Amino acid sequence: MAEAKKFTEEELKQVKEIQDKYFDIQNQFGLASITKLRLEKQFDNLHKQEQDLAKSFTEIQENERKFLDEITKKYGQGTLNPETGEFVPNKSE
Repeated sequence: MAEAKKFTEEELKQVKEIQDKYFDIQNQFGLASITKLRLEKQFDNLHKQEQDLAKSFTEIQENERKFLDEITKKYGQGTLNPETGEFVPNKSE
Protein backbone atom coordinates (compact mmCIF):
# COMPACT_ATOMS: atom_id res chain seq x y z
CA MET A 1 0.00 0.00 0.00
CA ALA A 2 1.28 3.44 -0.92
CA GLU A 3 2.16 5.83 1.84
CA ALA A 4 -0.39 8.63 2.42
CA LYS A 5 0.83 12.13 1.82
CA LYS A 6 -0.66 15.24 3.30
CA PHE A 7 -1.58 18.35 1.30
CA THR A 8 -0.20 21.65 2.46
CA GLU A 9 -2.51 24.32 3.89
CA GLU A 10 -2.14 26.34 0.68
CA GLU A 11 -3.11 23.32 -1.46
CA LEU A 12 -6.10 22.58 0.77
CA LYS A 13 -7.09 26.23 0.50
CA GLN A 14 -6.97 25.99 -3.31
CA VAL A 15 -9.06 22.79 -3.27
CA LYS A 16 -11.65 24.55 -1.08
CA GLU A 17 -11.70 27.62 -3.38
CA ILE A 18 -12.26 25.41 -6.44
CA GLN A 19 -15.06 23.52 -4.67
CA ASP A 20 -16.65 26.79 -3.58
CA LYS A 21 -16.49 28.15 -7.14
CA TYR A 22 -18.14 24.99 -8.48
CA PHE A 23 -20.86 25.27 -5.83
CA ASP A 24 -21.38 28.96 -6.63
CA ILE A 25 -21.65 28.24 -10.36
CA GLN A 26 -24.15 25.44 -9.73
CA ASN A 27 -26.25 27.80 -7.60
CA GLN A 28 -26.12 30.45 -10.31
CA PHE A 29 -27.19 27.88 -12.91
CA GLY A 30 -30.10 26.94 -10.68
CA LEU A 31 -31.12 30.56 -10.20
CA ALA A 32 -30.81 31.22 -13.93
CA SER A 33 -33.02 28.20 -14.67
CA ILE A 34 -35.65 29.33 -12.18
CA THR A 35 -35.57 32.86 -13.60
CA LYS A 36 -35.94 31.45 -17.10
CA LEU A 37 -38.95 29.36 -16.04
CA ARG A 38 -40.60 32.40 -14.48
CA LEU A 39 -39.94 34.51 -17.57
CA GLU A 40 -41.34 31.78 -19.83
CA LYS A 41 -44.48 31.67 -17.68
CA GLN A 42 -44.80 35.46 -17.87
CA PHE A 43 -44.30 35.30 -21.64
CA ASP A 44 -46.99 32.61 -21.95
CA ASN A 45 -49.38 34.73 -19.88
CA LEU A 46 -48.57 37.80 -21.96
CA HIS A 47 -49.11 35.85 -25.18
CA LYS A 48 -52.51 34.63 -23.94
CA GLN A 49 -53.47 38.16 -22.95
CA GLU A 50 -52.41 39.41 -26.37
CA GLN A 51 -54.54 36.74 -28.07
CA ASP A 52 -57.54 37.63 -25.87
CA LEU A 53 -57.11 41.32 -26.68
CA ALA A 54 -56.83 40.61 -30.39
CA LYS A 55 -60.06 38.60 -30.21
CA SER A 56 -61.77 41.43 -28.30
CA PHE A 57 -60.46 43.94 -30.84
CA THR A 58 -61.91 41.92 -33.72
CA GLU A 59 -65.23 41.58 -31.89
CA ILE A 60 -65.51 45.32 -31.20
CA GLN A 61 -64.69 46.07 -34.84
CA GLU A 62 -67.52 43.75 -35.90
CA ASN A 63 -69.88 45.37 -33.38
CA GLU A 64 -68.90 48.80 -34.68
CA ARG A 65 -69.48 47.74 -38.29
CA LYS A 66 -72.95 46.37 -37.46
CA PHE A 67 -73.84 49.49 -35.49
CA LEU A 68 -72.69 51.78 -38.31
CA ASP A 69 -74.70 49.77 -40.84
CA GLU A 70 -77.83 50.09 -38.68
CA ILE A 71 -77.32 53.78 -37.93
CA THR A 72 -76.60 54.56 -41.60
CA LYS A 73 -79.86 52.84 -42.61
CA LYS A 74 -81.72 54.89 -40.01
CA TYR A 75 -80.11 58.31 -40.50
CA GLY A 76 -78.20 58.06 -43.78
CA GLN A 77 -74.64 59.28 -44.36
CA GLY A 78 -73.44 62.12 -42.18
CA THR A 79 -71.45 63.24 -39.17
CA LEU A 80 -72.22 62.74 -35.48
CA ASN A 81 -70.99 65.02 -32.72
CA PRO A 82 -70.66 62.50 -29.86
CA GLU A 83 -70.58 65.27 -27.24
CA THR A 84 -73.89 66.84 -28.24
CA GLY A 85 -75.54 63.84 -29.91
CA GLU A 86 -76.23 66.02 -32.95
CA PHE A 87 -76.20 64.31 -36.34
CA VAL A 88 -75.62 66.37 -39.49
CA PRO A 89 -76.56 64.56 -42.72
CA ASN A 90 -74.33 64.86 -45.78
CA LYS A 91 -75.52 67.54 -48.22
CA SER A 92 -75.74 65.07 -51.08
CA GLU A 93 -78.70 63.28 -49.47
